Amino acid sequence: PPAGPGAPPAPVAGVGGHLSAHARPTKQSRSFTFWWTLLSSTNVTETTPLLSIQNLSKNYGALQALSEVNLEIPPGEIFALLGPNGAGKTTLISCICGLIQKFNGSIEVAGYDVRRDYALTRQVVGVVPQELNFDAFCNARQTLVYQGGLFGRRRARERADELLRIFALTEKAKDNTRWLSGGMKRRLMICKALMHEPALLFLDEPTAGVDVELREELWDYVRLLRREGVTVFLTTHYLEEAEELADRIGIINQGRLILVEERDKLFAQYGSRWLELKCDRALPQSLYDRLKGYDPEPCAPGTLKLHYNESQHEDTNDGHSITERVIEAVHAEGLRVQSIEGGRSSLETIFRNILWDDNRQALDSSVKGGSHVAR
Repeated sequence: PPAGPGAPPAPVAGVGGHLSAHARPTKQSRSFTFWWTLLSSTNVTETTPLLSIQNLSKNYGALQALSEVNLEIPPGEIFALLGPNGAGKTTLISCICGLIQKFNGSIEVAGYDVRRDYALTRQVVGVVPQELNFDAFCNARQTLVYQGGLFGRRRARERADELLRIFALTEKAKDNTRWLSGGMKRRLMICKALMHEPALLFLDEPTAGVDVELREELWDYVRLLRREGVTVFLTTHYLEEAEELADRIGIINQGRLILVEERDKLFAQYGSRWLELKCDRALPQSLYDRLKGYDPEPCAPGTLKLHYNESQHEDTNDGHSITERVIEAVHAEGLRVQSIEGGRSSLETIFRNILWDDNRQALDSSVKGGSHVAR
């Protein structure tokens, strides 16, 4: 690939701690390089999204699983898709990966149509399903070599050994997959999906049913993949996972992609903050009046909880934080602050609020539509 502003980025070796001793890529970001090579052979430029979905709809009889979905994902991004069960996440991934061929609209991966150029786009995509699927008679290395053979991978043994090293599974290479721990099986599933060096990796509930320590370890591996140039499409019910990893977050509900936003902007637009302080005696009404801009809420005697949005948190024209302003107001009333703590809305709270609003609007529309028909 050519050098210069549009050239693929140099890889970054391992990500600290446990990974740094194992994950030392020896080649340039090959997934991104492969994607770049594909684009170089066409009229597509490096600014083209790696994944482009236009007006995607899918029906199963009277059930509309997807409705007019539009989405673009640039290379090198971690994108998290959130939604309740039955919202259309699996159907969307199945359409992108070619498992579902009959749908309305268009999907392009690396500039190629997933139906017309299926043999090519399938080489660009890797999928890690939620369910573990190993051959019970194969060891870890054989599992990967066999997977490489399905994609016509040359030097599959070398690639398998490299992935086993990166994901700290070298010592288990000759062990039957049935003997691996749950965490090792999850890592081996990611290795399988990476055997053909995809540019776009789908992770479907990658940490479902695992403990906290393993979940954080898998998060480190996902970050490593992004550093290697792999674009990650993540679906999860662990909203903390999306909050921790994603560059952008999408929310799908009843087959409609109702929101796509950068993580920080999502919190700024839909999130809120709170501040709770405890004083040495009962709070006078005048303090509530001073702090009325922060929606003061009495809790226990001498305790006050304030609510404010992200824009208020960032808008401090006088150079003082909201915490400093509140303490000054308390002191002005002759009170002393005994304790103070604060926080902000979790992604789970934001997610629930967005879904609640969307479901309410859908219900209102159906009621109005039904009333109109009745008349």
